[in-house]
Amino acid sequence: MENDALSSMPDGLRRVRWRDGRAAIAKVRRGAPVGFFEAEARGLAALAASRTLRTPEVFAVGAHGIALEDLGAGCASNDDWQRAGVALARMHARALDRFGFDANGWCGDSPQDNTRDSDGHRFFAERRLLPQGERAATSGLLDANDRRALDRVCERLVDLVPRMPAALVHGDLWTANLHACANGALALIDAGAVHHGWAETDLSMLTLFGEPPPAFFVAYQTETGIDASWRERAPLYNLYHLLNHLNLFGASYLGGVRAVLRRYG
Repeated sequence: MENDALSSMPDGLRRVRWRDGRAAIAKVRRGAPVGFFEAEARGLAALAASRTLRTPEVFAVGAHGIALEDLGAGCASNDDWQRAGVALARMHARALDRFGFDANGWCGDSPQDNTRDSDGHRFFAERRLLPQGERAATSGLLDANDRRALDRVCERLVDLVPRMPAALVHGDLWTANLHACANGALALIDAGAVHHGWAETDLSMLTLFGEPPPAFFVAYQTETGIDASWRERAPLYNLYHLLNHLNLFGASYLGGVRAVLRRYG
């Protein structure tokens, strides 16, 4: 199978056999946003270069799809979760002086502006929260009071979030994107939102839709030496993802968005 074979395959996700006999996962979607699969390939390359958590090898990528190493599906043991916590901590350990990335990305089907910035608070406000808020307001999902509350949250970020360096982050790290391979080891998948941001944003999203077992977080915190105060800030970081889900999936997420806006705005 060559790159152009992706464009001739029907839409969907399926297991296929790569030309050298290796098992692969092919994801094909002709209606994908421009650059969607290329962003996933860039993100996986950045994660792989950190030599921490496992990632699938990219076999081919094109405008209509991507072919990836098939990691299989298994069940992670307590030791696997501990190792993953240590590995994520090591991925986050290298401090970087600028937020953003060398190209824009995608969080789900939402464009993600990764323009570089030396200020993490400004980056999170102007490249994450405010674009999602403007999109929701334009479509009528947020009203004027919501929009003013979001502006206040952005103005208060410097007081709400301690100053931290940028780190390599997955950017869309809900529990399903920490995938248990056939041997139980945890791997990072669906990497279109990878960028340099606050490490705590990855931890926080892991608590948004379920969360890993305690052993994972204990291992992470032991490796980094941080305390559990990031959990107090988790709703603020997850406001970005709640706004994104509001924009992508509709008003069922409005209550969650407004709860965070009332708390911080």
